[in-house]
Amino acid sequence: MNPAVAFARTRELPRAALVALVLAVAASALTESRVGFPDVRYLVDYSVPVAALVPVAHAVVLATTLHSPMADLERHAAQPMALYRRLHVVALTLFALLLAALPLAFGLPTEVFTTSARNAVGHLGLAVISARFFGNGMAWLLPLGTFGPTLLLGVRADNTPEWWAWAIHGPSAGGAAAVAAVLWLVALLLPGGPPRAEERGAV
Repeated sequence: MNPAVAFARTRELPRAALVALVLAVAASALTESRVGFPDVRYLVDYSVPVAALVPVAHAVVLATTLHSPMADLERHAAQPMALYRRLHVVALTLFALLLAALPLAFGLPTEVFTTSARNAVGHLGLAVISARFFGNGMAWLLPLGTFGPTLLLGVRADNTPEWWAWAIHGPSAGGAAAVAAVLWLVALLLPGGPPRAEERGAV
């Protein structure tokens, strides 16, 4: 079997891609909708397009493919796995961007797509970083762990996003785009996941 195909199948990439595609199609029907949420500090109402929030779900779903049931075999594989892991991240990113672009066919404004694409890149980066530091089974931790505080605490009293709440900034926010790019690059360059407990004590 082709090594790339085997790599994808062991991580159930087709299943995750199908689930993410269904989410993207469902979100495409809501291209005109916005999600409003009250900031708990100032009780201001702030809304974000649905298309800008769906990439969080895409990142979580696609991040499930970072887990491999054959991790022990891959750890001792004859071929180095670092290249496959990085290609995997690139492939997930391209697919997430494709999903972000899907609502364009249903009338999504270009500026909303810009925000959606930025969030897809940034949250996927967070998912990979989470997997590398906490284990592949915890890839969801950082995307969801930062998403809640962003929605509840990320708006100032003047109804504008806090500087750190990059995911709810508008498409013209260069700082938010820079944060997303840095998260993705860090994720791409990080080595594999943490060693197993029995390996930590090995000299």
